[in-house]
Parts: sequence; C-alpha cells; structure tokens
Amino acid sequence: MRILLIEDDQKLCEALRFQLEKEHHQIEICHDGRDGLDLFLQDAYDLVLLDRMLPTMNGLLVLQKARKAGIATPVLMITALGELYDRVEGLDNGADDYLIKPFAYEELSARIRSLGRRSGAWEPHDTFSFGDITYAGDLRELSGPGGSLLLSGREGRLLEVFLQNPNTVLRRMVILSRVWGADAEVEEGNLDTYIHFLRKRLRQVKSLLYLKTIRGIGYSLEDSHVF
Repeated sequence: MRILLIEDDQKLCEALRFQLEKEHHQIEICHDGRDGLDLFLQDAYDLVLLDRMLPTMNGLLVLQKARKAGIATPVLMITALGELYDRVEGLDNGADDYLIKPFAYEELSARIRSLGRRSGAWEPHDTFSFGDITYAGDLRELSGPGGSLLLSGREGRLLEVFLQNPNTVLRRMVILSRVWGADAEVEEGNLDTYIHFLRKRLRQVKSLLYLKTIRGIGYSLEDSHVF
C-alpha cells in the first residue's frame, strides 16, 4: 500500500517507516498539517495515518478539508487524545478508524490490513507484462529496466486497464468506468491527474512505454520500440 503518514513526532515516524517498509508498504512522511493537507489532496495514497495534534493545522481540520474536497482515502487517526468525545469527534468528521497512543505496532498493522481489505486496496490481481515492464497486481509493484516501485491502488488499477488493452485507444469514459466504477461521481480531471502520475511512474522505472493522448477521445499505452 502507498501510505501517507502525517505526524510531527519524528522518532515515531522513523520507527513506523522502518516497520511499514518491512511489510512492503511505500511510505511518505509529512510533519506539518498544511503540507500534509496538500499531499492528502493529491488523492495518490491508499491510506492516510493522521495525527490529531499537528503544527500549522490540526489533524481534525486536515481531515475535514480533505473530505470536503471529495477525497475518500481511508484515514486512521493516531493520537494521544483518547477520551470518548475525542474518538466520536474524529469518526464523525470522516476518520475510518482511531488508534490511541501509545500503541503496539502489531495493532496498527492489523488495523491497516483491515482498512486495506475494506477499501479493496489488497484485492488479488494478476501479473501483467507488456514491452519492457511487468506489473505484479498482488504487490502493486511496477518493474522496468530502471528498477521497481510501488503504485497506489488507483494507479495500479489504471495501469492494469492499459496493460489489458495495449496498443488500443481507450475512451475516457471507459477508463473512468473501469477504474472508478460505473456509478462513481468523479470529475474527468481526476483521470488527467492519474495519467500524469502513471507517466511519471513509467519514467521512474525507465520504461520506453508511453501513454499517448488521443485528443478528444482518450489514451493508448504504446511501445516506442514499435513503429
């Protein structure tokens, strides 16, 4: 899973990074509320671990603003504020789960797995290959000539759609339906954002594949080796 950790305790962050990376998660860390909100709003993560007491903007306000912007990424609040009122307030404002400090890492790990199952982030997938890349859907790992990296759930689903239909022009509405769901209320601009993310991932693994824009229609995954 791609996890965003918004927490100002740097020692805790490094301890969690070590443990989570051992479990093959990809972690991005932010120590500040406002900067954390900017990352949250990118909608590029499978899970957000959110502290409640943060500099510049408290975690509850970060959560409120993200939910108001339509970001549905699961959120696990981790905080020292453990009174019943605090837990209810966090859940009522959009948190999916609430973990009180101090906590055992084993409990955090179990809650992450639970949220991953609920959101579909850990659904089993096949392995796909095309051109110079391989994508292992169960791990959400993209491999190419320049190495490997993990994709977010949404990036992975988008890549799978293209890998199932290489060298094929896919219409925008078809892609939106397959990646977000036929009944999902999603702005078309979200697709452009994730196309940008996916192009970046392909560059990072030094792939020669490219996502070609078919103006006014959609996109096609093509191999620059083929002419």
